[in-house]
Amino acid sequence: MSKYARRVDVNQSDIVKVFKDLGCSVFDTSRVAGGFPDLLVGKNKKTVLVEIKSSEKAKFTTAQELFMMTWRGSTVVRINDIDGAIRLVKVLDNTNQ
Repeated sequence: MSKYARRVDVNQSDIVKVFKDLGCSVFDTSRVAGGFPDLLVGKNKKTVLVEIKSSEKAKFTTAQELFMMTWRGSTVVRINDIDGAIRLVKVLDNTNQ
């Protein structure tokens, strides 16, 4: 397992809390490795793959870039902060109307 698979971004627990407080299901996949995103977030029968980064300057690992280039499902959403999490939930709320 690479060192990247074991490291969890410092803001991840705060972001997970916001998702849950806003009615989302959250499954932590940060230990999966292979570039797989940190979270699966579900709301209104929609599931989103979420990659948490600690800042806008944080870069994707090579494994994460490869995963996103070869993944045939929905786009991976990058979330840097609580505001980004709130914006994503608003999108999930609006797509159900």
